[in-house]
Amino acid sequence: MDLSVSLEDIQHVENFLGQGDVESALPALLEMRDAIEDYAERVCRATDHIQYFTFSDSFELLAYRRVEKDPRTIQQAPIPFDRVYSDLAFVYIQQQEYALARDALKQAVRWNPMNCAYRLDLAELYRVLGDAREWAALNYSVLARAADAKLFGRACAGLGLFFLDKDEKMLASGFARRAAAYAPGERQTLSLMQRLMAEAPEEANASEEEAARALEEQGFEADPNAEIAICLLMCATDAAQEGDRNEATRYTLRARDLVGEDAAKALIQLIRETDAELAAEHSGGNVPASEGEVVDAVMAASAQAGLAAAENEDGGPDAES
Repeated sequence: MDLSVSLEDIQHVENFLGQGDVESALPALLEMRDAIEDYAERVCRATDHIQYFTFSDSFELLAYRRVEKDPRTIQQAPIPFDRVYSDLAFVYIQQQEYALARDALKQAVRWNPMNCAYRLDLAELYRVLGDAREWAALNYSVLARAADAKLFGRACAGLGLFFLDKDEKMLASGFARRAAAYAPGERQTLSLMQRLMAEAPEEANASEEEAARALEEQGFEADPNAEIAICLLMCATDAAQEGDRNEATRYTLRARDLVGEDAAKALIQLIRETDAELAAEHSGGNVPASEGEVVDAVMAASAQAGLAAAENEDGGPDAES
């Protein structure tokens, strides 16, 4: 069954949004949403064996498999359904229809669960609607999925604000340090730091060790997921082999911003060595090593080398990035 919505249709509506013409965009978005939901019900129904998503690139698919451990076959839907729902949420936010915006963004996350910007925007809507538990849960979900240092930092800032509201001042301070390291100029980080200094000056001035210990004692992992960095670097390696230097650079810089330059270089070397070792092991049977095997092997090697939670000396990405 053909889908009556095309990528060009989405881009056309996004042009309206880019020009601030929300009124012209809304009817078209609603029509596209209805067509997508009808098509998805008939063609993209999830089962125990198959699931459909609209990932934006090969990295998101690889990262999803690593984070979610979903054993099903993953199929790509024909167009980016998530963008229609995200655009619709944007329109509703402009109209201050926050409940409708929340529902639209939930569908954007459903179609692309690795898009952390969607998760953070949805978290903010839950905060506006008074649901602090979902606000915190969505921010926390970003920590394991973020492939962008600023999004990781924004999630830490959101958690810091949540714990400050709960009067958990040392936890707020711990997350504030991570937010300041990864997203120093973001609005959420600045708001958290200002509130922390005003409401909890003693905790705001605690040592880095005290702040980190507060998170560790409560079981919070406040460092980027090493598997995400490895997935980024694997995609960078693939892009370089295919001659796409721009894409390779983009993936590499994202990984560097997450784990630091030294750790990224070490992981690149481990990926190359692991690729070569697994290729040799599989050469007799003519069956190439799977991406999962490569990530598992690199994770094991990096943990052994002490790289899994490596960072820059200042605890975050380079100051220039």
